[in-house]
Order: sequence, then C-alpha cells, then structure tokens
Amino acid sequence: MTKTRLYPIYLILLLCFLTTRISAQPESVKQAAQAVFTLTTFQEDGTILSSSHGVFVGENGEAISPWSPFIGAHKAVVIDTNGKKLDVDVILGANELYDICKFRTVASQTFSASIAKQPSAEGEKVWLSDYSVKKPKFKALSISKTEKFMKDFTYYIFTTKQPEGLDGCPFLNQQGEIIGFLKHTKKKDEVTATDAALTNTFELNGLSMNNTTLRQTQIRIAMPQDIESARLTLLMAGQKNDSAKYAAYIEDFIRMFPEAVDGYTAKAQNEVNARNFGNAVACMEEAISKVENKDEAHSSYATLIFNKVIYQPDTLFKDWTLEKALEEATTANSLHPQPIYQHQQARIHYSLGNYQEAYNIFNSLTQSSIRNGEVFYEAAQCKMQLKAPREEIMALLDSAVNVQKPLSAISAPYILARGRMYDTNQEYKKALLDYNLYDSLMNGRADADFYYLRYKCETHLRSYQQALNDIAHAILINRREPLYYAEMASLQLKVRYFEDAIKTSEMCIAIAPEYADPYIIKGIALAESGQRESAIETFNRAKELGDERADALMEKYK
Repeated sequence: MTKTRLYPIYLILLLCFLTTRISAQPESVKQAAQAVFTLTTFQEDGTILSSSHGVFVGENGEAISPWSPFIGAHKAVVIDTNGKKLDVDVILGANELYDICKFRTVASQTFSASIAKQPSAEGEKVWLSDYSVKKPKFKALSISKTEKFMKDFTYYIFTTKQPEGLDGCPFLNQQGEIIGFLKHTKKKDEVTATDAALTNTFELNGLSMNNTTLRQTQIRIAMPQDIESARLTLLMAGQKNDSAKYAAYIEDFIRMFPEAVDGYTAKAQNEVNARNFGNAVACMEEAISKVENKDEAHSSYATLIFNKVIYQPDTLFKDWTLEKALEEATTANSLHPQPIYQHQQARIHYSLGNYQEAYNIFNSLTQSSIRNGEVFYEAAQCKMQLKAPREEIMALLDSAVNVQKPLSAISAPYILARGRMYDTNQEYKKALLDYNLYDSLMNGRADADFYYLRYKCETHLRSYQQALNDIAHAILINRREPLYYAEMASLQLKVRYFEDAIKTSEMCIAIAPEYADPYIIKGIALAESGQRESAIETFNRAKELGDERADALMEKYK
C-alpha cells in the first residue's frame, strides 16, 4: 500500500527533473555569458550620461553594444564579468537607425563570444543572458517574429514582458552565438534585437571622421587599416582643435605603419609646436632609422627645419639652420634623385640668399616633370633679386601664367604677380587688365589689399568711379583699416564729392581718432563747401596731432 502511494510522487519528481534539464541553458550559452559587460558613458564634466550593457566579440577588446549611450559621450568604461574596469578607446563603427555600434577597449580581455553566422528563425529558442560577476541568469525565449532589413540581416521580435535593467544584454542561440541584444519598444509586452552581424559590415575610411553618425560622440574613431585612408585620417585629425586626440592618432599611425614617415613627421611637428626641439630631433632620427624610404625621411626633416627657421626664427634652438635643412634635402636627392627634392633645395638656396644657385635649379625644373607656374614664378623672383633686365623677368612671369591652360584659380597668383610688375613699371593699363583677370578667376573673393592695389592703379588711369567702387569694397572686407577710409575720402574730395568726403572722414576719425589725415581731408571738404569756421576747427585738431599742413590750410581758408 505504501509503495502504491509513493509511485505518483516519484513520477512527479522525475518529470520535474526532466523538465528542468530540457529547459536548462546549454553549456555554450553559459560560457558566452562571460563576455557580457556593463557599459557606462560620461559627459565632459565627468557626470554619468548613460548606462547599458554590451558583449565582447574579439580577442583584442572589440565589443558591440547599443549606440545611443555614446551620443554626446566624452568618455566610456566597461566592467567585465571579472569586475575589471576598461576604458573604451576607439569607435569601430555605428548605425544610428538600428542603434548598434562596435568599439574597442584599451586592453584586451580574456573571453569573447562569437556573432552568429546564420540568422535564427521564427519559433527558434534562444537565451537572454544578464550580466553578473558571480552567476549570470538566463531567460529562455522563443522568437515571435523576424523581419529582413538591408537584404542580408534579421530583425528579431519577442513577445515577453520587458525586463528591467537588461538593455544591451545579448540573445544567444543554441551554440552560444550572439544573434543580437535586447532593446525595449513602446509596447510593454515586446522587446526586439537587431542582427549583431550588422557590425561585421562596419568599415572605416579616411572620411569616417566626418561621418554624421560618428560625429555624435566625442570618443574618437579608430584609425583605418589601409595606409592611404590612415594618412587622410591623420591629416584631418591635425586640422581639428583637439590635441589629445591628434596625439593618439599619431601614436596609432606609428604603431600600425612603422615603416611610413607620416607618423614620425606629425609627431615631430607636434614637438616643434610645443618648442620641444630636442624631442623633434629624436622623432626624425627614429624615422630615418626605421622607415623604408630613407629619402622621404630626410626630405621631411628638411621641411621641418626649413619651416622652423622661416616661421619661428625667434627660438633659441641653434642646431637647426638653413644649412642643416639644405644638407637633409641634398641627402634626400642623392638617395633618390627627384624634381621635388631639387625644388626643395632651390627654395632653401633662395632663403639663404644664393639667388643664382636657386635660379639655376628653378630654371632646370621648368623642363622637368613638375613644370608648372610655380617654378617659373620662383625663377622670376630669383631674377628680380639678381636685378636682371625687366624683359627677362616678364618673360618668366608670362610663362608662369601661360604654362597651364585654360586659366584657372591656380594661375591667379602668377597673374597678380605679373600685374604688380606692370604696375611697378607704370604700365597701368596692362596692370589693370591683369588685376581684372585675377579678380575674375578669384570670383570676387580676393582680399582687401588686392582691391586697394587695384584702386591705386585705377586712380593713375583716372578711372575714378571704378576706383571708388574698389576702395569701398576694401572697406567692406576690412572695416577697421583707417587707411582705406582716408584714401576713399581723399578721392571723394578730388572729384568734389564734398559731403561724401566729410562723412567718410568722420567714419575714419571714429575708428582712428589720433590719425591726422582724415581731419585734413574733412577740413578741406568743409571749407570747399562753404563751412569755413568748422573747417578751421578741424584743421586745429590736425595741428594738435602734429600735422604740419594744418597752418598753411588755415591761412588759405581764413
């Protein structure tokens, strides 16, 4: 009787045991749970911006997580299942629409999970893993619905009560592979997951730094893997106002491409900017010893020295001279003779005052593969310094203008130089033709000095209305230059626009009250328009400022 009563109890216990074994998660799922981590992002002031989860997917600290926590973030850290805190180093890619990203931490970690190679199907059983330093919990779920997107990827929908605090935790298939991670929806009984395989398509290039999505975070993107894209990234990073990020990109470039000169040169230039010239020397010596193309390293060193001597001549570092720059450029050319290195030598010779040597090289380059307007123009500059006949100089400037057809903005500087030469030789009509052509090629975007230059030329030709237009244009570009106002007022006075001359003089006085010329011009304009008492007062002010013309003018208009 006792045995008969116990039989159902044994049966129930057996059924419970079998049910537990059937619903228990596979060992592969337990192992994959070790790759889950917490993610915390921070604002610039160090306060917490957002918290979520993610999962490691690579042996070198690569990980995936939701993208939204990174928007506006200046820093991020993860804590793995061993309780170890790791800083997020770089972003490897992101998709804002599907709220998913890939990044790398500063150090590698011991365990990672794999991203599923094949999508899961509707009705398939998967496990949602939480994060735990001790023992993670799992929830078995069946996929309620799948939707295809971007042709090759799957969007998963689960019908279940939304769990709290599990955002970004992974869904794992039978093999312990990640199919996606949890994301809440507006429906309380539904959660979703974007196919984690989407992150395998993320690829950085030289323009990724300007990617609209990636620009939403202040955490830097990774250096691209191919050298040309990496060079572009390095160049663009140097143009940003973030020295810390730029220094990190430089170190990445040197680590990834130790035989390329670009990283060493960028690092040395950073040291020069900080006036750490000894460190810059060490950078370039390391480059010369390690890079594959030694000529490039010597040439880059020459450029670094040349720019320092020309643009930072007030420094106390005496080891870098133009002679040292010439030595490095000469070494580069001896290792691999190229017109570009010869051009570098010529520029240094010119700066040393060796005009004949510089001219000889520039002139030879006019028949080389870099035959262009620049070398003709530089040859013309040498001829000017050598006091060569005007005809020789003009011939070189003509060649600088005409070597590249059709004319474009590239030719504009040489046309301006030729115009200035005509102007200096008092060939004002020819000068004005070049000035007009220059203005046309620049699409009206020349600087204020150019319009002042053309104004002076036009006054010589008595083209007063055009001259007034140009000096007004110069003022429009630079409203704080008193000379332009004084010149305009002087011309207005000359063509008897007395009221205009008075107003322009007053504008000049307003920005430069200690400048005597506008008082003289205003005084004459007042006198010529019949306001002699006011004119005398204005001349007196010019006299107080030390202008010797004031007494004679007061006597004249007395």
